[in-house]
Amino acid sequence: MGLVFNIYKRGQGKYTRLCSAFGAAIIAGLGCLQLYKQLQATDLGLWVETMVPAGLFVGLCFLIFWLINKQTITDFMIAAEGEMKKVSWSSKKEIAVSTFIVIVVVVIMAALLGVTDLGFQMFFSWMLS
Repeated sequence: MGLVFNIYKRGQGKYTRLCSAFGAAIIAGLGCLQLYKQLQATDLGLWVETMVPAGLFVGLCFLIFWLINKQTITDFMIAAEGEMKKVSWSSKKEIAVSTFIVIVVVVIMAALLGVTDLGFQMFFSWMLS
């Protein structure tokens, strides 16, 4: 039983593994909450309504822990976190300028497409009348 709870490569890829585990646990918890709400609408009794979602959540948490510590998945997460540390992130000013340029180009393209559409509409209405 001790092998089941060993953490593979402890300390490596820590943040990626923690965030992935918490994200998966939140999704599992929300799913179990929906199951609880669905079971409340039935007449199965309080024990079934509460213990089935709780047991499922505990089982899913064990599954998440096992998956996060599986060798292939863990090695991928460690490599992904290592690559993220190598990324050269843009400055706040570069992002603001790039965003402004994208917005201006989108507005200009929308205006050009609108004028083109209006031109075609006028042309075809003239041709058909």
